[in-house]
Amino acid sequence: MRLTLKLYATLTDYLPASARGDNVLQLDVDESATIASLIEPLGIPPRLVHLVLVNGVYVPPAERARHGFRDGDVLAIWPPIAGG
Repeated sequence: MRLTLKLYATLTDYLPASARGDNVLQLDVDESATIASLIEPLGIPPRLVHLVLVNGVYVPPAERARHGFRDGDVLAIWPPIAGG
């Protein structure tokens, strides 16, 4: 199954160098993949995974270990952002 992963702000540092220009990585994943199983191999510290959307729909932290995907889904992740 093919997914699109988009990482924003400082999280782009966790993408392969070839994907950092547009912050997008195309992934071929197993049918049993979850949000958590995709994040872990990238080495992103859990404290930096703040806002998670699948196809523009928010996925709460409690659901990320079991939330599955469909072919063509887009997973977007933002770190905590402060400003003022």
